[in-house]
Order: sequence, then structure tokens, then C-alpha cells
Amino acid sequence: MTSHSGPHRIVFANEKGGTGKSTTAVHVAVALAYQGARVAAIDLDPRQRTLHRYLENRSDTQNRRNIDLPNARFAVFQGDSIEQLDALTAQMSEQADFLIFDTPGRDDPFARHVATEADTLVTPLNDSFVDFDLIGQVDAETFKVRRLSFYAELIWEARKKRAMATIQDKRREMDWVVVRNRTQHTEARNMRRLDQALTELSKRVGFRIASGLSERVIYRELFPSGLTLLDKGHLGELGTSHLVARQELRALVAALGLPMPTGREPELALSGAG
Repeated sequence: MTSHSGPHRIVFANEKGGTGKSTTAVHVAVALAYQGARVAAIDLDPRQRTLHRYLENRSDTQNRRNIDLPNARFAVFQGDSIEQLDALTAQMSEQADFLIFDTPGRDDPFARHVATEADTLVTPLNDSFVDFDLIGQVDAETFKVRRLSFYAELIWEARKKRAMATIQDKRREMDWVVVRNRTQHTEARNMRRLDQALTELSKRVGFRIASGLSERVIYRELFPSGLTLLDKGHLGELGTSHLVARQELRALVAALGLPMPTGREPELALSGAG
């Protein structure tokens, strides 16, 4: 696949809650499964368990309706040491092409550990300076970036170490993608300021910027069944907003630029209309 050390690790991390992190993680996991990849997922939040519950609901729906739904193997980490986390990671990595981690919306040592080991680090942000503060601080008058946040510095250092070790251990360099969710609620002038600040910071720190998922009721409605916007045959009639949301998802998966395994038969192409 991607390196000698097992599956490609995708970590969804943000120390702030309410950014659509778990929803994005689930939809990316299912999108990869639909393309024929073998996907495993670890939920690092044993209290909320949003990713785990979503995929559990998906398995229940599959069994109840007797239908075939591409899914990920999933587990919740409930240990209290990095060694236990590494053991679960090794277990879930077996025969997986991708290993997805969903992390808590708070500062957490296990989240930091998996973030620094990510091949692709995805940081969803709502389009507001409250969320931007996670990665950088801006001047109150000019909105220029004054300094990196602790989190951005952590990832910056991890990426530097990875870059130095890339040739030696044959691992990929870490790809950091900041995903802008819920952009439709952002006032135009504020959006321009955010655009400028994100662009400036991306050049300093080296992350890429991708458009994510808008705030849509459909995501919350799908949670009890574990269905996703990709499960076209099982969702009934879809409105225009649902079709637009599906296109957003397809665009996001494409923007992540993940290395797909060869020789697998996809169950759904992620391009085209509908």
C-alpha cells in the first residue's frame, strides 16, 4: 500500500468539538469502502463514541434490512496507555488499506499521538475565527496571523521529523489538510478575512485547504440508520440539497488525494451526477 508500516493512516483531529469531524470521518470511511478499499476505524472518544455508534448503526441496519452496505471494521479505544493504543492500532491494521482515527474534540494525549503518526491529517474547521484560533492567532485590527497555536506547532514539528525520516523508513510525508466545513453561514467580509488568514498560515505551516461539508440536516437524520449520502439505493427520494451535499462529499474525497489500492473492484464511482 503506502509504506512498509501498514495501512495509510487518516486522522481526523481537532481539539474543538462541533466541527463535523466525526461526520466527515464516517463519510470518508464509507466512500473508501465503496471504492473497494478495506477500511478499519478506531474511535478515540470512549465517552461520545460518535464514529463507533454511527458505524454500529450501519451494521444494525444492514442486518435488519438484509442489505449489503460497504462498511469499515470499527473499535473504540478504552485503554489508558500509548502502548495499549499501539496494540489496538496493530490489531486493526491487519489486512486494512486505510486506518481511520476519530479523535475527541479536546486536548488529549492519545489524539496527539495518532496525529503525529498520521499519513493524512484532516483538521475540520467551521468558518469562524473561533475555530481558526485552534491553528493560529490573528491581529484584532489587521487579521494578519500573529503566531501559530500550540496545536499547529505540534503538527509542524511532527511533520519536520517525518520529513527527515522519510527516506530512511520509507514512510510518506505527512499530508495535512484543513477542511472548511459549514461555509454557507459565513458572512462575506468575514469569509474574505478567513480566506486570507488561512492562505497565509497554510504557506507558513504547509497544510492544504479543502472545502468540506455544509451544515445540512440530512447528516443528523442519517445517524440512527448509519446510512450515508452514498447509499443511493437505500435513501428513498432525495431533494436537491441532498444531491448537492453528495457532490460536496465526492469533491472532498477527491481533494484528500488518498492512495487507492490497486486491483480492487469499486462498488461505486465517486464521480458523476446523482
